[in-house]
Amino acid sequence: MQLVMTEADLAAFLVREFPQVAEDFALERLTAEGIVMRLRVAERHLRPGGTVSGPNIFALADVAVYLALLARIGPVALAVTTNAGIDFLRKPEAGRDLIGEARLLKLGRVLAVGEVLVRSDGRPEPVARANLTYSIPPAR
Repeated sequence: MQLVMTEADLAAFLVREFPQVAEDFALERLTAEGIVMRLRVAERHLRPGGTVSGPNIFALADVAVYLALLARIGPVALAVTTNAGIDFLRKPEAGRDLIGEARLLKLGRVLAVGEVLVRSDGRPEPVARANLTYSIPPAR
């Protein structure tokens, strides 16, 4: 799939449109196949027991697919998640950022479907797998 936004474009979009969470995420790599995002894990992302909370793992997956989609359709802020599923596979390793590797499986006119594998930084085994569907608003 052809890219219409660069890594710099996507990073600027995230800061401009979502300043409340932009500092939590870093775009590691953008390719024709997908995107790699980092959740910079901090104390606020943890749940009791010292592990990253499920909502924060989901946020990483959602942001990764959203930016993978925008890289291909442009800065359409009103593209929205219409369906999501996540499997929590194992406890994230304490003290490590999370890395989400996302790819789009389908990019249609009105819907896009993506998947994400989330790992603890530097570890091969996934801690979660998510699938998300986005609705793309009609062009005006």
